[in-house]
Amino acid sequence: MTEQDQIRLGRTLWAIADELRGAMNADDFRDYMLSFLFLRYLSQNYEDAAKTELGADWPELPTNDRRSPLAVWYDRNPEDTAEFEAVMRRKVHYVIKPEFLWSSIAEMARTQSDALLRTLQAGFRFIETESFSSNFQGLFSEINLDSDKLGRTYPQRNARLCTIIQKIAEGLAGFPSERDLLGDAYEYLIGQFAAGSGKKAGEFYTPQQISSILSGIVTLDSQDPASGKRDKLNRVYDFACGSGSLLLNVRGQMGKHGIGKIYGQEKNITTYNLARMNMLLHGMRDSEFDIHHGDSLENDWDILREPNPAKKVEFDAVVANPPFSYRWNPTEEIAKDFRFKDHGLAPKSAADFAFLLHGFHFLAKDGTMAIILPHGVLFRGGAEKSIRTKLLKDGNIDTVIGLPAKLFYSTGIPVCILVLKKCKRTDDVLFINAAEHFQPGKRQNALLPEHIDKIVETYKHRKEEDLYSRVISLEEIEREHDFNLNISRYVSTAGTEQEVELAVVHGQLGAIQKKIQSAAKTHNGYLEELGLPPLPLGLDAGTD
Repeated sequence: MTEQDQIRLGRTLWAIADELRGAMNADDFRDYMLSFLFLRYLSQNYEDAAKTELGADWPELPTNDRRSPLAVWYDRNPEDTAEFEAVMRRKVHYVIKPEFLWSSIAEMARTQSDALLRTLQAGFRFIETESFSSNFQGLFSEINLDSDKLGRTYPQRNARLCTIIQKIAEGLAGFPSERDLLGDAYEYLIGQFAAGSGKKAGEFYTPQQISSILSGIVTLDSQDPASGKRDKLNRVYDFACGSGSLLLNVRGQMGKHGIGKIYGQEKNITTYNLARMNMLLHGMRDSEFDIHHGDSLENDWDILREPNPAKKVEFDAVVANPPFSYRWNPTEEIAKDFRFKDHGLAPKSAADFAFLLHGFHFLAKDGTMAIILPHGVLFRGGAEKSIRTKLLKDGNIDTVIGLPAKLFYSTGIPVCILVLKKCKRTDDVLFINAAEHFQPGKRQNALLPEHIDKIVETYKHRKEEDLYSRVISLEEIEREHDFNLNISRYVSTAGTEQEVELAVVHGQLGAIQKKIQSAAKTHNGYLEELGLPPLPLGLDAGTD
């Protein structure tokens, strides 16, 4: 599999989506498209494992026989299917009946079977309730196969689904069958749908370039980043995980065996389902991740509700891109919550610090947290200044990174990354002003690999560079700036203006004046020969 294959497949599938969705809202069609890709992935993974397990018993079918080989084996060995499924549950952690496999569904689409829609409905129910040992109830809850958007009658809906699935099957046929390719295609499509849907989609999608910065930071050793990556992260947490791309980026940095378990939390039901699919599509077993549908500000996840510090769950890395300046309604009860009581409550108008304190509370003592926030958290007064001041005095804010504008689909404003730790060696803050380091684009700006590497390397080695980064003592932040973290106060990207030496400039003007007079005399000589009146010899000589 090459990077070109990944890009080409993503573009092929996007072209199919663009062609087939017709008048359907892009967000609605996204759910169908991504669900079918998910089914294709589960099926391929399952059939590959089944072929390995059955070995010589795997049926070899003639070219003109389009049935699934597993369906043929089931027909021939009905007494062995229960034992086979028990083995598969141990090995790949799930089971799919032959009639629900993508190959079977795609063949029904090719032959325009009028039972396709009913089979899909039954297949989705089976995957939600019976395929996995974990509970995947509601995984396809946002895909309404009876929707009028597909057609007013059953035959119309069935025919439309046949067309969509047949086109996807044809589009996939020209590419390598490697499973990682589908995971990358899924990510590509999420990004394309996010770009096309603007602010609404941007709420659940963190661009890969920014994910790479956060994951590059939290995977380094917390106390000594220059020593390199940690050997293992036992638990990683994203409390506003969206489609899960940020968590998967951390996993990509560490490798599949470098993380014990991934934890995510998402309030939006559609996005929550996307995240669960995304984890499985990237080769994770259901035992390797736990995604919770709920509100992190209300802390409604049972595993995180333990107030006893000795028993609370802690995470080696916390990453997040929460909704910017989200309005919330803190109550008197929330003010007593163990996450906020030591720092105070974020204002109703902006829950940015509430999100930050939620994640920070569950950060392990030797862990690193990286969170994307609007610049307002760096300098706003009132309750936010109080929270910021305590975090600074406690030595919890390690690094402040300013990013360029127009990197997100949801907003054009520039944002910042705050890096926090519960224990750090230095009594200072690193400021990185990367606002001018990007590749301009018409709708979105982009960070190139060299921009990402420069940010991570600057953090890693705590480097100082003119017009880019500085390490500032807490004493200076308090004495000279009253705990204001506005990046431009510490690292300005404006170049120093060159001093003007008046004596030198005066001499240059005198020399220029002499040249003008000399040229005017020569010119007047030519005019005299022609019998024309001369020009006056002054600073304006030679001008109209």
